[in-house]
Amino acid sequence: MNNKSGDTGSGGRRFGTTDYFKITILVFAISALWQAMHSIILPLRVLDFVAESEKNTYLGLLTFTGLILAMAIQPIVSAASDRSGFRWGRRRPFILLGIMLTILFLPGIGLAGSFSVLFAGYCLLQAGSNTAQGPFQAFIPEIVPQGKRGRASGVKGLLEIVGAVALVYPIAIFMDNYAAGDGSQWLWLALAILGIALVATMVATLLSVKEHPGRSAPRLPLLAAIYKPFKIDLRANRNFIWFLASRLLIFMAFATIQQFALFFFRDVVGVAEPAEATARFTIVAVVGMLAVVYPAGRLSDRIGRKPIGIFAGLLASLGVLVIILSHSYAAILVAAGILGIAIGAFSSTNWALATDLATRGEEARYLALANVATAGGAALARLIGPVIDHFNNISAGMGYQVMFIVCLVYFAAGALLLLKVKGPVIR
Repeated sequence: MNNKSGDTGSGGRRFGTTDYFKITILVFAISALWQAMHSIILPLRVLDFVAESEKNTYLGLLTFTGLILAMAIQPIVSAASDRSGFRWGRRRPFILLGIMLTILFLPGIGLAGSFSVLFAGYCLLQAGSNTAQGPFQAFIPEIVPQGKRGRASGVKGLLEIVGAVALVYPIAIFMDNYAAGDGSQWLWLALAILGIALVATMVATLLSVKEHPGRSAPRLPLLAAIYKPFKIDLRANRNFIWFLASRLLIFMAFATIQQFALFFFRDVVGVAEPAEATARFTIVAVVGMLAVVYPAGRLSDRIGRKPIGIFAGLLASLGVLVIILSHSYAAILVAAGILGIAIGAFSSTNWALATDLATRGEEARYLALANVATAGGAALARLIGPVIDHFNNISAGMGYQVMFIVCLVYFAAGALLLLKVKGPVIR
């Protein structure tokens, strides 16, 4: 809970080092799931069902729809969590339900025998994951002492990054074997690893995080329960609106690069094993993220969130410029390191800014809205798929060049929008 002590969390209990990991460990598995799914597994599964000339369009359509569904589900579930009155807490029952649904729907990605079935399985997977993720995110503003939220956000960012890279390389190797026609067992092995990670981190969260029993609020009519989670007083929350716009643009750029990297390596760079090349790109980026994500979170407790966020967005633009000017794999890996440093610094400090701006008593709803910006940026990023295919049909590789120019603009605009966030933001 929000209290004036710099060391005590909810209920007056001292907040120790291990507590940072207890309240954030679940993000390791969620990050691993979506990094592997979006950058490796889904692109190769889409190739099982659609024509080569339309692969970016269909991949964009698939992931755009799923992310729009995530944007709808997460705030509604989070608002329900804020108003719940379960004896073992407001958040953990939703975490249990959401992860169990995710495990139930995960095999659908492997069982799909057509694009339409893959489409349905992916959407159900998004529904399950976001049922858990929204309430889970409320742990930081609800449990962490106010003066330590930057550090907690840094730990969250650290586990997010480690999760993204820890499993992506073995999964990339498995999926290259699958794409080479060595058998579906490689696909099922990749999905099994993700499922084990989800179960393990869910159990750790449920057993180690201590919540007070929730206090149920009056139930809302059905229509109000659907629209109210998205309702924001624009005049009173102007800072939060500018924050959301900035976050949307930054993550739109990053998601665009993540989503279409495998096809870029395959079509333009010409690597023999594009899934492994994508994994190496991700690993280099993650090294950069790991170098800064925790220090940036702690530094933001001292100097503020905005200066680091603005610098990070402009640095990311520089990384994209390197890719535009050179398509050599070595130069692209250098750009990956620059992008990793930028995104690591932005992610931890921007999440700390979100916890500062969240309205007390509605922490899960406001942080879900912050993730709506993340998911919204990721969803809108997918709409460039048909644009890539269109320009590639005009000239080989032109579509990817257009894509990177657009990403450069997104990063720069997102950084500059943070200048609009004014007022008494906690430092």
